[in-house]
Amino acid sequence: MTEKIIDAKGLLCPLPVLKLRKHLKSMESGDIVLINADDPAAAIDIPHFCNESGHTLISKEPGEDGSTGYKVKK
Repeated sequence: MTEKIIDAKGLLCPLPVLKLRKHLKSMESGDIVLINADDPAAAIDIPHFCNESGHTLISKEPGEDGSTGYKVKK
C-alpha cells in the first residue's frame, strides 16, 4: 500500500480536486493519499468527489496552518 501527500494549499476550486483525481488515477486500489488544501470549497468538493467516484474519505483533519488534510483511499 502506497501513501502519497499532495500539497494543494493556495489552489482554488476546482484545482484541489483535479490534483487529487490525477494522483488517484496512477495509484493502485487500496492506496491512500493525503491532500492538504486551504480552499474552503474543498470541504464540499473533496467529499463529493469521493462519493461520486467510488473512493473513500477516511478522515478530515484541520492543520495548524489553516489548511485541512483529507485522507482518501482509492
